[in-house]
Amino acid sequence: MQITSDQSLDRHALEALLAQAAPRLRFERCVFDGEDLSRLGLRGAEFVGCSFIATQLDRALLGGTRWQRCRCAGASFDYADLADAHFDHGDLNNTSWCRAKLAGVVFNEVKLTGARFTEARTLGMSLHASLLVSADLRGLSFRKQKLQGLNFSSADLSGCDFTDAVLDECDLSNASLKHAKFAGADLRRARLGALQVGDLLQHFKGATISVDQAAGLVAALGVNVV
Repeated sequence: MQITSDQSLDRHALEALLAQAAPRLRFERCVFDGEDLSRLGLRGAEFVGCSFIATQLDRALLGGTRWQRCRCAGASFDYADLADAHFDHGDLNNTSWCRAKLAGVVFNEVKLTGARFTEARTLGMSLHASLLVSADLRGLSFRKQKLQGLNFSSADLSGCDFTDAVLDECDLSNASLKHAKFAGADLRRARLGALQVGDLLQHFKGATISVDQAAGLVAALGVNVV
């Protein structure tokens, strides 16, 4: 493994490292801010405490990469191949993943506020204990997944498929749920926000909610629950 640490690297420097044909590359506390790294082949590389703020990684080959505590706010991963990549404890706010290949990707305790996943391919993608506030997740499938600790508040979940999913300690407050599917979903430990009967019939038909959630819904209608 070749380790590079505490350096600011531009595209030319990174290409020189790749030309050395090291079996694996590891970058620690390196800075790539604002660089155009699109189309580069970085499969299997590890990034620890690195900064990719506003970096272009469009169409990059990033399969099997590992990202630990990286700052990637505003970075673009459009059309990139990230199959089996792992992001852990990072800042991915306002990132773009348009049509990216995200099969098997793991996002663990990351910030994805304002992130855009337009037409991303997400088969086997896993999200855990992460912020997705105001994220664009339209059309993604979470079918039969166990989702834990996800904050979807104010996110666009239009057309998402949560069929038979378990939403444990997830927040759906003020999310856009147009045409979202929740048949068979377990929402008993989810935060649903200020629900109305119309919301329940339109968005959560076939889902399971708790007694407390049901009581809150009835109370919102002005009916006293004793």
